[in-house]
Amino acid sequence: MACDDLWDFLIAYSYQRGILRDMIGNPFRPTPAGDASRRSWQSATVSQLAAAIYDERSFERLPLLADALEDAGCDDHELLAHLRDKGPHVRGCRALDQILGRE
Repeated sequence: MACDDLWDFLIAYSYQRGILRDMIGNPFRPTPAGDASRRSWQSATVSQLAAAIYDERSFERLPLLADALEDAGCDDHELLAHLRDKGPHVRGCRALDQILGRE
């Protein structure tokens, strides 16, 4: 395998790994299903913003959603960190699906 081929493979592998982690999370640190305490921060603003991000595939706006969640009282640091992470993020993002109730 040539050096360029190896580099291309590693880049593609890293991207695909990021997408998989976005969709299923870290298998070694599973997050609990949406319980009542997680839903206490579910406001109209959060729901509308999450739905718009999902429908428009505007995943670059996920940090805004993290800010809205924090303002609504969310203290799930893993969820907030995931939303603020540069991604890649795709439809099927576990955090966005959790917020939208699509778990």
